[in-house]
Amino acid sequence: MTDRISTGMMYGQSLSGMLVRQKQLNTLQQQLATGQKLVTAKDDPVAAGTAVGLDRTLAELERFGKNANTVANRLGLQENVLAQAGDYMIRVNELAIQANNSSLSDQDRQAIAAELRSIYDGMLSVANSTDGSGRYLFGGSADDAAPFSRTSGGVAYHGDQTQRRVEVAPETFVKDATPGSEIFMRVRTGDGTMDASAQAANAGTGVIAGYGRDSGGAWNGASYRIVFTGAGAYDVLDGTGATVGGGTWTAGEDITHGGVRIAIDGQPAPGDAFDVGPAGTRDVFATLQNLIGTLESSPASPAGQAARQNALQAAMRDVARASEQMIDARAAGGAQLAAIDDAGAVREANDVTMQGTLSELRDLDYAEAITRFQLESTALQTAQTVFTRMQGLSLFNLLR
Repeated sequence: MTDRISTGMMYGQSLSGMLVRQKQLNTLQQQLATGQKLVTAKDDPVAAGTAVGLDRTLAELERFGKNANTVANRLGLQENVLAQAGDYMIRVNELAIQANNSSLSDQDRQAIAAELRSIYDGMLSVANSTDGSGRYLFGGSADDAAPFSRTSGGVAYHGDQTQRRVEVAPETFVKDATPGSEIFMRVRTGDGTMDASAQAANAGTGVIAGYGRDSGGAWNGASYRIVFTGAGAYDVLDGTGATVGGGTWTAGEDITHGGVRIAIDGQPAPGDAFDVGPAGTRDVFATLQNLIGTLESSPASPAGQAARQNALQAAMRDVARASEQMIDARAAGGAQLAAIDDAGAVREANDVTMQGTLSELRDLDYAEAITRFQLESTALQTAQTVFTRMQGLSLFNLLR
């Protein structure tokens, strides 16, 4: 059986072929005009979906970069501010050492106290530093208001203890500026582990010459009070006030008990007491204020002068601890800045890789596209030529 080929069918097939070629040429023209392989999602649905995912990842990397810049700016400012605060503390230590010179007059010490008041104001200003955008560096998450303010009792902290963690690369977080409570407020006293002090009511001239752990015993963290009972004798009381030891004392010798030791110079009077135990905490501003008050006092009695010397030495120890805490905060900030640099290298490597993959998916290979365009143009011209000749095959052209 012979299939009948109609004129209409031939016309239809020729038209369909030319339309397909024209559509392909139109697509190639759009690709060449835009330089993009994927003009619409239907060109390659899988590649288009992958490209959208890569776009989102690149946008996320850009957001991480902005986060890193913001945190790096705040940490850099923290470094500068803490360097200035450290310079203040170095000067305070120099002044405390100078004031501990027995040859100074009361007027000399009051002049030192005046300089310390200026440093006190400067330290408060430093603690209320901002990051340039109106946010306070040391307020924790409550950084919309000044974290420190003067009160009748000294300086109060109004921020919180929250230290933000910011994502600066995929699954990589760094810490924001340290809350001010951890830098300026919660400073360990004494040597950072143990502290010793003389009772304010002491009537003798006993001065603490040193203290620490006794190498011959293990200290369990207990507090003890040394109470002199007269003629070089003393009792040791525990935290509840119960007598747990005692002995005789000679100036310059260590008194040891329970794994701790304390050395006392001068001549304590009967009833004088000295405490030794775990270090507490004190804010920087209270340390400065205590030092200023000590220097502004003018004790005339030997007992008052011994109390002043004890206070000056305690202040020097507390200033040293405060300086160490600021150095630790600077070191922690430096570690976070190093982590930001490392995260930046990771982001850059990821960005280059993803941009390359995205280019392979979207960017047009002009050599290939031009070659295909020429082939499709030739094919369309051929189809049009064939259609023109086919029109001349009609029998009606022979009937004349």
